Parts: sequence; C-alpha cells; structure tokens
Amino acid sequence: MTATASDKAGAAGFDPVFPRLQLLFYRFARNVLAGFCRLYWRQTTDGKENLPDGPFVLAPVHRSNIDTPVVCSLTRRRMRFMGKETVWKYRFPAWILNSLGGFPVHRGYVDREALRRCVTVLKGGEPLVLFPEGTRQAGPLIQPLFEGAAYLATRTGVPIVPVGIGGSARAMPKGSKMLRPVKVHVVVGEPLHADAVGPSGRASRKAVHQLTERLCDELQRLFDEAQAKAGA
Repeated sequence: MTATASDKAGAAGFDPVFPRLQLLFYRFARNVLAGFCRLYWRQTTDGKENLPDGPFVLAPVHRSNIDTPVVCSLTRRRMRFMGKETVWKYRFPAWILNSLGGFPVHRGYVDREALRRCVTVLKGGEPLVLFPEGTRQAGPLIQPLFEGAAYLATRTGVPIVPVGIGGSARAMPKGSKMLRPVKVHVVVGEPLHADAVGPSGRASRKAVHQLTERLCDELQRLFDEAQAKAGA
C-alpha cells in the first residue's frame, strides 16, 4: 500500500516525542551499527567531548555511504537525517526511516518544507545531521559547501559541529557495493557558533556566507587529521 501525501507529512516524525516502539528500534539499530563500526572498521574517535548537550547541526565530510552509520555511532542521542522523498513511498519503509531519525526532502530544488522541518528538529532540542558538501565527493579536498548548515545555525542560534571522517572512502568507495575492513577514524571538531540574527529575526546572507567559509576551513583541517590517523 502506498502512502498518501498527508501520510508522508504525518509520518515524518516531527512530534517532540516518538512512539516508544520507534525509540526502542532506534536505540537497538544504533547500538548494532556502533558495534559493527568498532569491530569491522576498528573505528576510533577523537573529540566526542565537543558534542553539545543541546541541539546542534552535525556537519561531516562525505566520501562514502558508510558516513551515515559512522556519525550515528558518535552519540547515543537520536540523530535526525534528511533523505530522498521517493524512499518514503511505502508505509512500512517510511516507518523504518522515521524510526531511524530520517525525514523526506525533495532533491533538485529548494525544499522550503524541508527547511521548516529542520528548524522544527533543532527547536525541539534534537541534533540534525547535514552533509554540507551535498552528495558524496571524492579526493582529499573539501568541495564547495552548500550554505544550508550555516543558514540553519544562524536562523536557530545553534552551533555547527564539524566532523572529519578518515578511511571511509576506502571502506566503501563511491560506486562500490562491498564493505572493506579498513581503519576508519573520526575527528569531531569544536562547535562553530553563528552570529546572532538581527532585529528582523532573519539570517543575513553575509553572516551565512562567512560561517560557511569558517566551516569549510575547519572541515578541511579535520579531514586531513582524520585521514592521517586512519592511514589513508
């Protein structure tokens, strides 16, 4: 059975309190993924103490499909992720994705509803994961960043936490379906704080751009460090 548009909107998981079954499912799945990352990829992490207690935008580099489970393992708190709207087509997969902290977005254009949902997540006190490079990239250099992470941080007043992930491109290269048992190392950077919004309550383009540049520089530094410690 396919889900209607209203079903999708209602299933996006934006109640402040998830149904207990979904929370239990998330914790179980997160523990399984964290254990797998530690055992199979010998994942180690520096800087976990930099994760704030309140809401924040987690902004990792993106070189592999395994980056999502890797960042999910960083904290026991529920992390929220955006995903392609098409995978919410059917009710049961939608329930699974919602339980895992996902919510749908439209790709290819600015999804204002997705931005509103991101704001709702952050104002509800939850961490939000955004890959500022967008899709998976290749190579040792951070690619030009989208400004969504900086916009949300500036709009809501929450910090951005940059994350470097080393070794994930070797563990599962782009286009590969195989998981390779190589070393993965993660470096969590110190939070980047946005300038306060003006009297209008809107984030200025200049502030968003400047924060994006700071994020890009910090991601490159963390990525280099993570790659070196992963032996990549």
